[in-house]
Order: sequence, then C-alpha cells, then structure tokens
Amino acid sequence: MQVIVTGHHLEVTDALKSHIDARFEKLARHFDNVTDVHVILSVEKLIKKAEATLKLNGATLFAEDHQEDMYAAIDEMVDKLERQITKHKEKHAVHR
Repeated sequence: MQVIVTGHHLEVTDALKSHIDARFEKLARHFDNVTDVHVILSVEKLIKKAEATLKLNGATLFAEDHQEDMYAAIDEMVDKLERQITKHKEKHAVHR
C-alpha cells in the first residue's frame, strides 16, 4: 500500500506523516486489497481539513473531515474510511 500525503497551505511534518502511516496500517490489517491512498491536508483559517482517496480492487472510496485539530481530523477521516471498507467487504462477501 502506497500512501501519498500532500499539504495545501500546510507543511507536512514528519510527525503528521508518521501519524497518517500508523493509522492507515490499521486499515491495511482489515482489508489487504488497498492499492493506493492519497491524503490531502489543508488549512483554511482556523479549520483543519483532512481528505483521502483510497483505491481498492474495483472501487474508489473517499472521506473527508473538518476539525480544529489536524490529528483529530485525520482520526475521524480514517474512521469514516474504515466504516466504508467494512461495508464494501460485506457487500462483496459470499453468503452461502
């Protein structure tokens, strides 16, 4: 899984990058067909925004979150993606 982190009006520090990598490693444990992740972090006045596009085999998932703290925005965004991945897994599971 390749994680690309981009910052708009924000410098992506090593601490932010390591936090994002740690959170997405947990997602990779749930679902191993994740091929590519693109994370965009941006700041507009006092609101921090984190958004991610996650490419799976046969699907593309997108989630974003706005918070006053960048780490909280990243955590909420990853939680949203985790819910979408589990829904995608259940949709494509064979129930026999």
